[in-house]
Amino acid sequence: MQTVVILDFGSQYSQLIARRIRELQVRSELLPGDAPVAEIRAHSPAALIFAGGPASVLAPGSPRPDPAVFELGVPILGICYGLQLMGHLLGGRVAPANDREYGPARLEVDAASALFDGWEVEEEVWMSHGDRLEELPPGFRVVARNPSSPVAAMEDPERRFFGVQFHPEVSHTPKGMRLLKNFVHRIAGCPSNWTMQAYAERQVAALRERIGEHDRVLLALSGGVDSSVTAALLQRAIGDRLVCVFVDNGLLRKDEARQVEERYAARMGLNLVCVDAAEQFLDALAGVVDPEQKRKIIGRAFVKIFEEEAKRLGGFRFLGQGTLYPDVIESVSFRGPAVTIKSHHNVGGLPEKMKLELVEPLRELFKDEVRALGAELGLDDELLWRQPFPGPGLAVRVLGALTRERLDILREADAIVAQEIKAAGLYRSIWQSFAVLLPVQTVGVMGDERTYDNVIAVRAVNSVDAMTADWARLPHELLARLSSRIINEVAGVNRVVYDISSKPPATIEWE
Repeated sequence: MQTVVILDFGSQYSQLIARRIRELQVRSELLPGDAPVAEIRAHSPAALIFAGGPASVLAPGSPRPDPAVFELGVPILGICYGLQLMGHLLGGRVAPANDREYGPARLEVDAASALFDGWEVEEEVWMSHGDRLEELPPGFRVVARNPSSPVAAMEDPERRFFGVQFHPEVSHTPKGMRLLKNFVHRIAGCPSNWTMQAYAERQVAALRERIGEHDRVLLALSGGVDSSVTAALLQRAIGDRLVCVFVDNGLLRKDEARQVEERYAARMGLNLVCVDAAEQFLDALAGVVDPEQKRKIIGRAFVKIFEEEAKRLGGFRFLGQGTLYPDVIESVSFRGPAVTIKSHHNVGGLPEKMKLELVEPLRELFKDEVRALGAELGLDDELLWRQPFPGPGLAVRVLGALTRERLDILREADAIVAQEIKAAGLYRSIWQSFAVLLPVQTVGVMGDERTYDNVIAVRAVNSVDAMTADWARLPHELLARLSSRIINEVAGVNRVVYDISSKPPATIEWE
């Protein structure tokens, strides 16, 4: 399958570029900007995109691609820093701009350029740069300009090298998707074959080939969308050689263990084994406050349990997980461009040596793609539209040290949040909504008596893929009901607050 490889030089929009290409039904892969050309070639790229980045190409040590990428013979599109990088490395001249551009800008466009097919002579774009290209490299010509950026876009049609100073991937560039479509379909010749039907067929075939005719897979089934789709995909590939293990780690939501057992054994007909390991997890987490430590402890405990179950159930070679692309991006820091935001218990929290080989068939998908794949596999809406739940469970929603009492308080509050969000008809439209127990106590008055009790924070966000998120503007009447019910029905809580932080700068989870 033809792939567009995106080289990441640190832009906050690099993942967005990957998503935009997939929206054009073309496979995309995100690699570090300094990836060796051999690694890039291994992905069989039909085209390359140089993403933006915060550095200046004039600064010593600024990130650079392997020079051999220009010899791959595939079209290249440089975006923002990518344009400057291309210009600088191919013989042009970059200099600090007299007038920096941040925000909307108007461009004069050469609509005869294949890159700008469908654009008007003047168009609005989104800029974010301090340097600019002042002299073209040999073989290029200017195809867009404005007073602040004399080279707002350039092209070398013979080599199929293009560069734009603006960001076509953001919604603030109204015709940005048309430009990306021109590059991917018209210039690079990529067909629209990245569909979930095609992905399912390829993954089933790949899973059968890798797992073989006799080996079995032990799947870590959490009950969420990701592991559910993973189970359906593996079940289609290997049938009853899939054994799903659900671990009750004592960090689940109210009644979740019972619901999972009923749903997966009865509805999906999965070979399901339930393990009660609450005591083991809570003992290991006793007194632990640091969220990274929590995640790593939970990751190690999960792996140990699955290895024990594999041995008890007769031997497995593979461990299945519902790891997604955002998990990988956030957990594995590309050299220089991206920092590790947090370890995911099923990525960064795994020990270096495992006794089982990992099978992660969703590893290159975003959440909305997983739901589309699940629909293709025949899963019902109740499963597909279940809101995301973190792998470490309530361990990262009870801030500070964990106790059974604090977990019980959060379970009751979280159940009320879910009930009220569903009653308001907002559960499916909101990406995630939940309660967080804060490590503080506040003074209150209940029944004419002074209280000194816990604080619950309510969090609700809208997102597409969890890479970015904005807080949901819940109706005030709904917030009032949430506060009233939690304070009146959950013993030990006397205050409720609402989190109005977006991602970035915050993350969706508090830990």
